[in-house]
Amino acid sequence: MSFERLCHLVTGGGYVSQIVDTFVHQVKEWEHVWIPMPDGVRLSARIWLPEDAESSPVPAILEYIPYRKRDGTRVRDDCRHRYWAGHGYASIRLDIRGTGDSEGLITDEYALIEQDDCVAAIAWIAEQDWCSGRVGMTGISWGGFNALQVAARRPPELKAIITHCSTDDRYADDVHWMGGCLLTDGFFWGSGFFHFMSKPPDPEIVGPSWRKTWLERLEHWQPPASQIWMKHQRRDAYWQHGSVCENYEDIECAVYAVGGWEDGYSNAVPRMLANLSCPTKGLIGPWGHKYPEQGIPGPAIGFLQHSLRWWDYWLKDINTGIMEEPTYTVFLQEYVAPDACLDSVPGKWIAEPSWPSPRIESQEVFLNASGLSEKAEKTVSLVHLSSQALGSTGGSWCPYGLGGVSPDLAVDQQEDDGRSLVWDSEPLTDDLVVVGAPKAHLRLSVDQPNAFVVVRLTDVSPDGTSRRVSYGMLNLSRRSGFDKTVPMVAGELTDIVITLNDLAHRFAPGHRVRLAVSTTYWPMVWPSAHPVSLTLAAGASRLTLPVRPLSLDNEAEPVFDPVEMAPPGRTSTIAPPDAARTIHRDLKSGRWRENLIEDHGRFHIHDIDLNVAHSTHCDFEIVENDPLTAEARWVWRSELERADWHVEIETTTRLRADASDFIIDTDIDAKEDGKPIFTRAWRDRIPRDGL
Repeated sequence: MSFERLCHLVTGGGYVSQIVDTFVHQVKEWEHVWIPMPDGVRLSARIWLPEDAESSPVPAILEYIPYRKRDGTRVRDDCRHRYWAGHGYASIRLDIRGTGDSEGLITDEYALIEQDDCVAAIAWIAEQDWCSGRVGMTGISWGGFNALQVAARRPPELKAIITHCSTDDRYADDVHWMGGCLLTDGFFWGSGFFHFMSKPPDPEIVGPSWRKTWLERLEHWQPPASQIWMKHQRRDAYWQHGSVCENYEDIECAVYAVGGWEDGYSNAVPRMLANLSCPTKGLIGPWGHKYPEQGIPGPAIGFLQHSLRWWDYWLKDINTGIMEEPTYTVFLQEYVAPDACLDSVPGKWIAEPSWPSPRIESQEVFLNASGLSEKAEKTVSLVHLSSQALGSTGGSWCPYGLGGVSPDLAVDQQEDDGRSLVWDSEPLTDDLVVVGAPKAHLRLSVDQPNAFVVVRLTDVSPDGTSRRVSYGMLNLSRRSGFDKTVPMVAGELTDIVITLNDLAHRFAPGHRVRLAVSTTYWPMVWPSAHPVSLTLAAGASRLTLPVRPLSLDNEAEPVFDPVEMAPPGRTSTIAPPDAARTIHRDLKSGRWRENLIEDHGRFHIHDIDLNVAHSTHCDFEIVENDPLTAEARWVWRSELERADWHVEIETTTRLRADASDFIIDTDIDAKEDGKPIFTRAWRDRIPRDGL
């Protein structure tokens, strides 16, 4: 999922970059190269390589995504791919079939033809006279996903990958579902996917056929992807495709998995380290959905330099020492006052030689009526009915998935804590270091056949401020497996286990550990069809924490170089970007409205003489005691303009539900030179399945 904002790259929250314009190798760039596919379709590539590569071949690094190399990820590509080329690699940024300037049509994310094309592209790259025959793949989000998926296809030329912010399990950990619950971020992404894949190729690349290609793309959507995804509410064959966890043994090349604690995909890093049999490394920093050298919240790190040690080892047979270093490196976070636009997080880097680590021990605390304690007390039934508006402090599931700096992070949890079932520890007398995935073992009953439970782990400072450090959720109808629907029996006590997100966090002396439980989490999670009354057996429920010693004998803190990157392409701001998240509560009607604006402004790309504008508006509404009033709306607008060319696209996706169905409305309007060229509307009802 996601795309990267074009402008916010060289300076910004969490990091300052050193721009490097002198390299070991002089770099040349090919703006556009056609790579032929076996069926005759041609994919469009932008390539950077050393000037002498055709006489002294070098390994290649491939990034393969749909986000428009020409005008979408251009600045980011300059900074990363030119850097690698300057250090002796041919670096290729390839548009997926049916996107950007590539020919053909895109059918869905991670389709089989996408993998087939990539295998063919890797073979083509390896055969070029400027390539040594060895290829690596890298990418963030979509590019991280397909790096794993293509690695599982075992093309012989592919020797290593670096996968950022991705997952091995498309149902468990992607943007669509979490614990079998429906994430609204999946529709946010789906509406954006629909919008960006509906853009035309650049006439300067493809010539007069651009309009015909554009109309073919617009006509192709039958229906938009969000509707396809909603027809697969369980973990079926649709989600198994592209999930490399189905057979970890398929991957034989070396895998470096990278994530951020604020990102939605961090759980996949330790899971892959535990399950892959190929050579592996893992890294998790404090960041959101960002590359480590652009990491927000900071500290960012000089990951481009670090990546060269990986590429040199696997693609050039240079012993850089990277494989003798610990397998798993993470940023151990410390308390900081929560902020929706947090700039940086205090803490330190720690490392584990292997994962799972024998140094991690499980510590158990019980959810008693009196709070969290090490011994179980008398069982007491606690009854709770969550407000439908609970969750307003939760932020986005995938912070910075848009690539910008919108107010995406969770804020002080006290408001949501006050509307939840809550258990606190006594103030800690010593440091408590938690590294791994906590688990909530709950004995409960509900009064509805379909319901979900959300658990949040927070660090409560002495002044009462509550910082969320992990959370998890479970659709109770999926408690027997994500591939089946088993309704709850009203009033029947059931034992469930909810695995929270992996974390690395130090709770300081004087702070409290808090666990909060609710049956709503709006707007991150789509609500159950009916209000849910939860009865939880305090004293018979418990929390297990993976605890690590704060300091270990002879433990050296990992050190990373300062951030550096190659120069970005030249851009000029025409209209500045803007971002805002506001919440409005109507005390008379009980209606809550949340609005997110991510306006990337308007800017000029000098290299291709193109003006680009893009904005997104998201609106969420719900009435406190009526889940069927939930409504979400996403509007995406973009423009591409130069002297003799001007196109505009606006797409709208609206999601509602009644007790039996989800109701999805999707509209697209496309214009050329201010005149409508294409309009279409889709109206779909899709039955709820255990949701």
